[in-house]
Amino acid sequence: MPPLLVISGPTASGKTELAVQVAVALNAEIISADSRQVFKRMNIGTGKDYNAYRTTTGEKIPYHLIDIREPGEEYSVTDFVQDASKVLEQLEEKNKTALVCGGSGFYIQGLLQSMERTQVPPDHAFRNRLQSLSKEELLSLLQTYPALESVDTQSKQRIIRALEIARYEAAHGRLQREDEKRAHVFFALDLPREIRRKKISDRFSKRMQEGMVEEVQHLLQEGIAPEKLQRYGLEYKFICDYLLGLYSYEKLLELLETAIQQYAKRQMTWLRKMEKDGYCIHWLSAMDEPYRNVQRIQEILHKYSAT
Repeated sequence: MPPLLVISGPTASGKTELAVQVAVALNAEIISADSRQVFKRMNIGTGKDYNAYRTTTGEKIPYHLIDIREPGEEYSVTDFVQDASKVLEQLEEKNKTALVCGGSGFYIQGLLQSMERTQVPPDHAFRNRLQSLSKEELLSLLQTYPALESVDTQSKQRIIRALEIARYEAAHGRLQREDEKRAHVFFALDLPREIRRKKISDRFSKRMQEGMVEEVQHLLQEGIAPEKLQRYGLEYKFICDYLLGLYSYEKLLELLETAIQQYAKRQMTWLRKMEKDGYCIHWLSAMDEPYRNVQRIQEILHKYSAT
């Protein structure tokens, strides 16, 4: 079997479009690495584009881990690694190449590294007790446990997960981890900051026009509690706050676009951090035509297969 292929990059960089063309060239199937596209009926806010998984001739490219959970449910890196691993086994049985595509770097890293810690079971009672604590209080609490590697401190939920793992290790002993990573070839798209900002701004305006606020309204009307939607961050947090009357529509536009821009910056920071942690990332220019990047990917894969 060929190594697992990965295509990542910041939001609005053209990851899915490139992944589809690579999938056509290599007869691959796509595994989505997006922490929110797993949820049904959360389409505009998560940036789903079902048509993107069709070729110019209308052929549908098989994809996995999209629309597999109900809105309001929890989904963690542990769930993703387990689900993605099952898909990988199925694709191996079919002798199909697997292509992981998405911008959730934490999920991708969890899948690539031999990470027994992803198997630590969730402790919902413990999580609920921590929800009322501030981010600063959680970080202070984390310092009382043995140090954890690669803790993402940007998200309160991920700090809580780190505390959950640390608590489990304190009770059961430190989990062993293999140094060897899952065999993979990692590609990431990059583009100049100002162009990235404009692409994000244009896409944001388009999604608002397509009914992103109405999508959140419908989810709330289904009976999903606002605090559950807010937990998904970005679009769902800010639009819920707007619908609850916390600020005006104009303020919503300002705050939400700024938050999305900052998220794209964090995506790039995470990828650079992965490089520092020893992951070999082949950077591709998002300014190039996708077919040129497909050729570049094929050239690199040929070098891997020749070694």
